[in-house]
Amino acid sequence: MQSRSPAPRATGRPRSAAADTAILAATREALVELGWSKLTLGDVAARAGVAKTTLYRRWAGKNELVVDAVAALFDELRLPDRGSLAADIEGVVLQFATILARPEAKSGLMAVVAEATRDEALRERIRTSIVDRQKRLVLEGRTRAQSRGELPPEQNPTTAAHTADLIFDVVAGAVVHRTLVSTQPADEAWAKAFTALLLEGLKGSPR
Repeated sequence: MQSRSPAPRATGRPRSAAADTAILAATREALVELGWSKLTLGDVAARAGVAKTTLYRRWAGKNELVVDAVAALFDELRLPDRGSLAADIEGVVLQFATILARPEAKSGLMAVVAEATRDEALRERIRTSIVDRQKRLVLEGRTRAQSRGELPPEQNPTTAAHTADLIFDVVAGAVVHRTLVSTQPADEAWAKAFTALLLEGLKGSPR
């Protein structure tokens, strides 16, 4: 008798993108209304219209869920092609400030940063899910500026990577401080002045 090949094992129901979107949106909504301490996975599940087990199949706990909910907002950032490096930076700075002005972004980011001060695993989650993912904007902007002849090509990959990290830290730090700490408007005038300082250095700052 000819032997039969074993039937393939079922891999389970595919993950629903619609459910993920609903869960992340419900998490941000709960953060705004309840704050970090009162937010529970049960409340998020009820708001999203899914079973609580659905959340646990996707996220190990509240920390991971909240970071991913905040990360999804920053994934909306795009680097506009406005014809020059300066104009591109101004465009992404204004986008970033607009996102940070949203209550769900403000509540979510400040909550995870506060919790991360005493949780190394949460700090690592923020780095990988938010910081590292958004460094793509720096790399994209640098590549575009090089293709226009505005920046020279990098000779040393290690130095280039360190420079990209520094640029990201400067831009992100300035916008977050301006909008969430100083609570001042990051409008077009501010974005233009900040970009001039970034590109020209202190000696080239407007007087």
